[in-house]
Amino acid sequence: MCLVVFAYNCHPVYSLILGANRDEYRDRPTDPARFWSDAPYILAGRDKVSGGTWLGVTTEGKVAAVTNYRDPRQHTAGSPSRGNLVAGFLRNQAMTPADFQGGLTRDGQQYNGFNLLYGTADELRYFTNRGGSSAPVTAGVHALSNHLLDTRWPKVTTARSRLETITQQTEIDPEQMFAALSDPSPFAADRLPDTGVGPERERLLSPIFIEGGVYGTRSTTVLLIDRTGCVTFVERTFDRSRMTSATEHYSFQIQAPFR
Repeated sequence: MCLVVFAYNCHPVYSLILGANRDEYRDRPTDPARFWSDAPYILAGRDKVSGGTWLGVTTEGKVAAVTNYRDPRQHTAGSPSRGNLVAGFLRNQAMTPADFQGGLTRDGQQYNGFNLLYGTADELRYFTNRGGSSAPVTAGVHALSNHLLDTRWPKVTTARSRLETITQQTEIDPEQMFAALSDPSPFAADRLPDTGVGPERERLLSPIFIEGGVYGTRSTTVLLIDRTGCVTFVERTFDRSRMTSATEHYSFQIQAPFR
């Protein structure tokens, strides 16, 4: 997952409005979003290599999403999969966000760099193992890519601005979210960060929607949780030519105890 944009506790109808692009190698095997057979309360896509996920929600209203923190100079081969952080939080139905933060503080450094959103629509938190501020998320519109929360990379500020415009409406149409996250235009070289991957790859990774042949945006997910506890989850997956290959649509009412 390489771009997450979300409006938290700042809309009259929705507690959480979230859109996310998953960027990944094209040949990494993946299951589309569905309720998991071994944990039927979890709705998420699934990485078939490690068994984890990049973004998911449970029928009890727990939410989690992860992005990598891009810094190849600090990459350690053989580190645990960061997708298992998301799956671990969602799987443990008794674990509160505060409980989970204790484990992240204790064990987070064993992973390569990551950013994690986790909690519920009423208590959303952010954690990074790369020295940023790990704390409850403040109400408002935020965006997260491969650096710290709300870092002013061009794709982050552009996606955030687009969501701010969308949230001016009372009803949110998922199609508007998909459109906002479908832009493949790269940004000018003088606006790009230097994360240690070289100018050519910085440009490849700069768009909101990445069209690379070997690595690119594999799916877009829209997650809406309204103030009555109704969840709408739509995942759209793409083939190598950027054409939609499948759309998964789910809607359900959050059950106790996290409503």
